[in-house]
Amino acid sequence: MKRLHTILLIDDDETTNYLNHRLLSRMNTADEIRVVTNGEEALDYLGKAFAGTEGYPRPDLIFVDIKMSVMDGFEFLEEYQKFDEADKARTVMMMLTSSASFYDLEKLKQFPEVLKHYSKPLAEADVREIIEEHF
Repeated sequence: MKRLHTILLIDDDETTNYLNHRLLSRMNTADEIRVVTNGEEALDYLGKAFAGTEGYPRPDLIFVDIKMSVMDGFEFLEEYQKFDEADKARTVMMMLTSSASFYDLEKLKQFPEVLKHYSKPLAEADVREIIEEHF
């Protein structure tokens, strides 16, 4: 399985972040796994990463939660669309959710950057599938 440089987890749930970080670390999936807890923090991080700011490695893979405080996943995705296409093209985005409602899944279709959604927390099979299909 290919090893990535950086994975970014965007979720306000500490338990989910812990479980996902632990799984990704155990599977040796990336050199770095970064965690931010809302969409605003994620946009700030990505703005710096895409600008080449030292200490903010560009993520190869992003997992974003739908339901978060401060700025939810959909609000984040609306703002994410404003980033340069060349920057976004080098990053794979997946949505994480604990409840995939029909409404949420339909709304996801508006965001072509999101390639697929997965249930929280991630499973080893999910991670293998993502890396094999997209890297």
